[in-house]
Amino acid sequence: MALERTFSIIKPDATRRNLTGAINKKFEDAGLRVVAQKRIQLSKAQAGEFYKVHAERPFYDELCEFMASAPIVAQVLEGEGAIAKNREVMGATNPSDAAAGTIRAEFAESVGENSVHGSDAPETAAVEIAYFFSGLELVG
Repeated sequence: MALERTFSIIKPDATRRNLTGAINKKFEDAGLRVVAQKRIQLSKAQAGEFYKVHAERPFYDELCEFMASAPIVAQVLEGEGAIAKNREVMGATNPSDAAAGTIRAEFAESVGENSVHGSDAPETAAVEIAYFFSGLELVG
């Protein structure tokens, strides 16, 4: 497998409960390394721009409100097969379907408040990383 980078968000439900360290420990224990990270407060407009691919879906407005409701931790993870590994560590979107030991199984409060976001493909990762980070901030 190739060394790659992926994008990750620790969402407002998790930052409210001070779970950043516990979540990052799961990533690091899986062999992923944080190479960029920032804690920020998104506006609803910024959340809307980031999630614009979902603009036509019924949950879009609720998602944007939620993502602007408290700080998030935006980060870039690096490792062998980072995209697939990140998605494996996160678990299924619906926490009731997530495998035991995954982030969503342990920490998610609901399908909507599921503690983490992760890129689903190399192209998506590139766009999402560029939305939050300049090349100078990637210090792997």
